[in-house]
Amino acid sequence: MTKRYWLMKSEPEEFSIDALAKVKSEPWSGVRNYQARNFMRDGMQVGDGILFYHSNCAEPGVVGLAEVASEAYPDPTQFDKRSDYHDPASKPEEPRWLMVDVSFKRKLVRTISLTELKGRPELEEFALVRRGNRLSVMPVAPTQWKLIIGLEKEKNHGQ
Repeated sequence: MTKRYWLMKSEPEEFSIDALAKVKSEPWSGVRNYQARNFMRDGMQVGDGILFYHSNCAEPGVVGLAEVASEAYPDPTQFDKRSDYHDPASKPEEPRWLMVDVSFKRKLVRTISLTELKGRPELEEFALVRRGNRLSVMPVAPTQWKLIIGLEKEKNHGQ
């Protein structure tokens, strides 16, 4: 199978790249968007690359690299009445929500900001930079992956 690439968003106060570095691997629970779930269910494979993205913070951007560490499986938080992610319509025999495990690869030497990504004409088709995109999980084309990883070492930060 061909390796695929993904971007996964997390709010750093909720779960940061540093938190992932500490635990090494983490279930990516709480996704409650059907399209994002379908990417995990139908597209993700063990070993796929992940751009770890901090959102809803002072400087949103790509902060690290991770890897898909499991096939998709039912997210137990959907059945937990105490969880913020509880879904009373989801049944154990027919789970609505799935998750994958994500493993830490490395932290980037610097944040590649959303502003910097938006400033790259080569990335104008990248889902993250298009208006109105709120997905927490999205595909990244191999050419986009290579370009974004290459930005890490640029000194002028693309400005």
